Amino acid sequence: MAGEFILETRDLTKEFKGFVAVRQVNLKVRRHTIHALIGPNGAGKTTVFNLLTRFLTPSAGTILYNGRDITHAKPASVARGGMVRSFQISAVFPHLSVRENVRVALQRPLGTSFHFWRSERSLEGLHERADELIEAVGLSEFRTAIAGELPYGRKRALEIATTLALDPEMMLLDEPMAGMGGEDISRIATLIEKVAKDRTVLMVEHNLSVVAWLCNTITVLQRGEVLAEGPYEQVSKDPAVVEAYIGTGHV
Repeated sequence: MAGEFILETRDLTKEFKGFVAVRQVNLKVRRHTIHALIGPNGAGKTTVFNLLTRFLTPSAGTILYNGRDITHAKPASVARGGMVRSFQISAVFPHLSVRENVRVALQRPLGTSFHFWRSERSLEGLHERADELIEAVGLSEFRTAIAGELPYGRKRALEIATTLALDPEMMLLDEPMAGMGGEDISRIATLIEKVAKDRTVLMVEHNLSVVAWLCNTITVLQRGEVLAEGPYEQVSKDPAVVEAYIGTGHV
């Protein structure tokens, strides 16, 4: 295991048919922190996420996770190594209950995720851990509810529960507050703060109030390049960052 930084990129670059979407991004994510990637639309944030989780192959540069070069690793290998992007394993089954969704996620490390013909009794050993995860994300009262009928914010909490079922060392969250109202935003932000106590979180988020509340370090991207980096108090006063956000919001 590496030391202070759990994830590093060195000159990470992605080019699409002559268009450079990400250019020489050097990112260092400190272990056991919440780190945000922010920037105007088109800044390259999602492309960086796709590169880190190996859904895209870099045109140049290196990605290190726990000191190991994962630049050419397969997405499933990256996830098994402990770096999990929520949608990779949290595709909620809308016709299953909350508990059944979490139980399916718990089956994945056992290699039985889709063995739906297994008897109920053979899966009972997963109930206790499933219920622990459900309680951790504040869904105990919805344990038997059908996932597709949950309010939007509760579905996002269920996605986090299924992500936690893989016991990731590092979670990548892509706009976890998207489409939420104020009450749900507060609930999910509090949940992220809670689950980050013993793991690392890297998140893309447009809600700058949430970023200011949660994140230890913020990397600002513009046109695929790092514009600024540091704590919110520092980044929000950077003239280049303020200029980048003119017309798109305030930092």
